[in-house]
Amino acid sequence: MTEEFHKPTLFSSPKFEAFEGGTDPAQISRVAHETAEALLARVRGNPDAEVVERLVAFTDEHGIDAIAELWARSSPRSLPGALWRIYLIRALIRQDPESISFLFQRGSEMVPTIDHVVAGASTPTGPTEITTLADEILRGLFQGDFAIALDRAAAFCRLTASGATSLADDLEVINPERATTLTKQALRLSQTASELAACSLLWRSGSLD
Repeated sequence: MTEEFHKPTLFSSPKFEAFEGGTDPAQISRVAHETAEALLARVRGNPDAEVVERLVAFTDEHGIDAIAELWARSSPRSLPGALWRIYLIRALIRQDPESISFLFQRGSEMVPTIDHVVAGASTPTGPTEITTLADEILRGLFQGDFAIALDRAAAFCRLTASGATSLADDLEVINPERATTLTKQALRLSQTASELAACSLLWRSGSLD
């Protein structure tokens, strides 16, 4: 990608899955894993509430590109890959809480699973509630059960993907371009849900690195 990011960072749907990285994959991977492990060990070892809140709001001040430089190129089934996806989900929600909350609520009403319970969003889920959910999930990585935080994020992604698919079906005739965008968004969210669920299993087995 060649676009420059600015603060606050806004990104279109394709940027949800692709960020520019460095030129040395081995070095990028090493730095990504070292920084993720060091950060998590330090904060979870001494979960000071003020430090946690600064980490939750880090991208509000520094932009999502600051996190992307560290972790965006990491394997989706790795510790830095998991952290990156949670931060990216939060950024996506905060960029457009109205649209995301609508898709999440629609998915929650359509899908007969316990995903809404797992995600832990208040009902009904409006912009304020979905923004709160994003912060709670990220906060849970640092001072709660890491695997549960990943499960909550995966559930959010599945429900939002279902809502996007449903809305795409409704718009297919009257607004095919918007329908295509929503379908692509649903696919990316579904893939992210699978990746986060896999990371949760790896964390529980002690093999997420």
